[in-house]
Amino acid sequence: MRRAPDSKLPDVGTTIFTVMSRLAAEQGAINLSQGFPSFQPPASLLARIARYVEHGDNQYAPMPGVPALCEAIAAKTERLQGRRLDAEREITVTSGATEGLFSTILALVRTGDEVILFDPAYDLYAPAVTLAGGHVRRVPLRLGNNGEFAVDWDRVRAAVTPKTRLVVCNFPHNPTGIVFNDDDLEVFADCLSNSDAWVLADEVYEHLVYDGHTHRSVLRHDALWERACVVSSFGKTFHATGWKIGYCMAPPALTAELRKVHQFSVFTVNTPIQHALADFLREEPGFAASLPAFYAAKRDLFCGLLADSPFRFVPARSTFFQVVDYSALDDESDDEVALRWTRDPGVASIPLSVFCEQPFTGRRLRFCFAKDDDLLRAAAERLSTLWS
Repeated sequence: MRRAPDSKLPDVGTTIFTVMSRLAAEQGAINLSQGFPSFQPPASLLARIARYVEHGDNQYAPMPGVPALCEAIAAKTERLQGRRLDAEREITVTSGATEGLFSTILALVRTGDEVILFDPAYDLYAPAVTLAGGHVRRVPLRLGNNGEFAVDWDRVRAAVTPKTRLVVCNFPHNPTGIVFNDDDLEVFADCLSNSDAWVLADEVYEHLVYDGHTHRSVLRHDALWERACVVSSFGKTFHATGWKIGYCMAPPALTAELRKVHQFSVFTVNTPIQHALADFLREEPGFAASLPAFYAAKRDLFCGLLADSPFRFVPARSTFFQVVDYSALDDESDDEVALRWTRDPGVASIPLSVFCEQPFTGRRLRFCFAKDDDLLRAAAERLSTLWS
């Protein structure tokens, strides 16, 4: 047999989300690891998809996306973020946010370029940079005494050099749940003011921000927007991660470059679902506004069930993940604890250290609360056997 090919990603194995979901299935564990909801998308949206499938809208869509959907995204963005986009030249529908992120990184990053990531960082970013020939520079978030994370802007400023090609930011942030405010946008722009760096803003949890806070998108800031690609996800918004439909918003010159990659990786995206999403966004624009209360109730239920436990935590400000500090229960590393607790008591989670180049997050696990209430109660009951 021929030898295996030289790997372009020799240090990359199977993603932690696949590992934990597979282990959860094997062990019969409650899967609070991978970020997918356990409930259905809106019934009226499903009905629209069926109608478009039945009526024959099943061939290739235009490469940038169905025009009606791009127009609906532009209208939503203007309503929520105050920026009117050119639907034809500044919006591209992608095969999930993943492909949008990947295509943007490949379009922008050249051999030898540096790319800044905020640690903990979603595990897609670094391998994509490596495949593009770039080098990652990681800037850890600051961990306060109260257990909350924050951006260390002094370290960000120091990390920006003439070699910096791209800064990848992910706010609302997975896994910590922290969000940008207006001051953060100003400081971020100032950090980049003397550089030629682009910004890739992963905003897939744009609609899942709680407790009266508002998502502050990079789109809101003129100086950031002119150098940015902003990526979001219909899968996260409509409880349908398996549809793999996202979108990229960027100024025309950047959009033209990312489409060069997009057209030769997937070319186009599921046609009937695009048409259905366009109708739904136009006819039911208030759906996204209902999501903060919906998910905050699930967060509050899960946190309430753990309130008298040895876990220490600050309720998540955004996303559908709750981070807990388990150090009062166990002194083993978070990856060991995540594996062991998936087997017994049978609840799967994600260790925070896997999002970091150098673990600094302590003994913390990430649990997904985008689940039916009965499933959250069952998970909390199983976890309670660890201390009761």
